[in-house]
Amino acid sequence: MLTEKESIKISKFLSLVLRHQPELIDIHLDESGWTDVNDLLEKVKTHGISLSHEALYFIVANNSKQRFALSADRTKIRASQGHSTNIELGYVATTPPPLLYHGTARHALESILQKGLEKRQRHHVHLSTNIKTALNVGQRYGEAIALQINAEAMSNDGYLFFCSDNNVWLTDHVPAKYLTLLE
Repeated sequence: MLTEKESIKISKFLSLVLRHQPELIDIHLDESGWTDVNDLLEKVKTHGISLSHEALYFIVANNSKQRFALSADRTKIRASQGHSTNIELGYVATTPPPLLYHGTARHALESILQKGLEKRQRHHVHLSTNIKTALNVGQRYGEAIALQINAEAMSNDGYLFFCSDNNVWLTDHVPAKYLTLLE
């Protein structure tokens, strides 16, 4: 089967084409972000990636962040969230837990405390239910810090929250007044 290093490399490539650049390998994402598994496997070969159905299923099942979802019949695949492409994942607004967390790099803190958390090129701001996950995400961008979000107050004030298939909480914007820096 795949080594951990191979699995990570392929997972990153799949994230790129299923979330941001399907045109890179000439695949089509439908309005909900799904693409045909057989087509995907054929097209990744154009980038030197030989991937079997079994290896793809292994990556989907074992990705530590559960970034991908397969249709019930395993003929379609999509990224669970984080898209910069124009798709509708079909998530339903739901009541969040009282507190959520966001990890980022310390160098972004001043801007965040002024503007809040912005989705920028993504469809939503991504939030987690625990500090450890937030810090793991934040360390990708530099010295990691965690911010606590008063999701209960946001929800009470009318902000909508969605929960992705892999338990990432999503919202359009987190104003600075709902943020607390965890030191």
